[in-house]
Amino acid sequence: MQKKVTVNDKNYYKRLDKFLRNNFSNLKLGFIYKLIRKGFVYVNSKRVKKQDYELNIGDIIEIKYKGPLEERKKEEKILPRPLDFEIIFEDKNIIAINKPAGVSVHPGKNEEKVTIIEGVLYYSKGEFEPHLVHRLDKHTSGVLVIAKNKRVARELTDIIKGRDITKKYYALVLGKLKGKNNKLESVFEDKKALLFYDVVDNYKIENTDLSFVDVEIKTGRKHQIRKQFAEIKSPVAGDNKYGNFEINKKLKRLIGLKRYFLHSYFLEFIYKNKRYTLISNLTPDLKKVLDRLDF
Repeated sequence: MQKKVTVNDKNYYKRLDKFLRNNFSNLKLGFIYKLIRKGFVYVNSKRVKKQDYELNIGDIIEIKYKGPLEERKKEEKILPRPLDFEIIFEDKNIIAINKPAGVSVHPGKNEEKVTIIEGVLYYSKGEFEPHLVHRLDKHTSGVLVIAKNKRVARELTDIIKGRDITKKYYALVLGKLKGKNNKLESVFEDKKALLFYDVVDNYKIENTDLSFVDVEIKTGRKHQIRKQFAEIKSPVAGDNKYGNFEINKKLKRLIGLKRYFLHSYFLEFIYKNKRYTLISNLTPDLKKVLDRLDF
């Protein structure tokens, strides 16, 4: 493989690894890092082995490798498909929607239902190219932000990774929790997971204690809220993966809880000197659950 690319405004990424990942997207990530580590990558004719090496416009990137390529499997093209969803906010950079529960954000294996990205692509009518900048689990509802082009997606992803963003959720969890500004700190796959929560209300139904909590996550780990509350023996109500199946079955019968009770209600960040404050009210199905508990 003899490949030479000049860094320009359109393909620019600050870090060498990010540049290679995005300009050679047909190659497996592990293979790209191996090329860097073993000295097959040159910048301006100089061998570079640092994956975080900083690039500048005009730099010439060259890969000198003669072995077999390790390529990704080709992804199926995403096609536009109609989907009903509520738009919270839209401008030239983003579209923020109220994600319904039970809808995946992106097509996956054995996923036949229309997904969010397919629905937004249909809505765009070819006027913009939607890109996910963060994700919500399939059965989580609430605020979901989608960028309208790759550049915006890249910049918003950097904001999220830098934690210059406020993300808040409502959750109903098992157990009688108390207090404000409670901290949960964990490590998942060698990565720190941190959140804070306030207890808004407590309930009890047939000897089962429940707590309605307002959660602010400081990191964005997979299933973070669900995992961290399960760790303190207060799993999210309705969550059969990390929670109590028998209690969840009882809650479904008594208060009509048909999914895990988790809703992304608030997301705030600054982009291009503009403050975005995005709010999603609790969904009707979850409101009914709380109303039945208040009865």
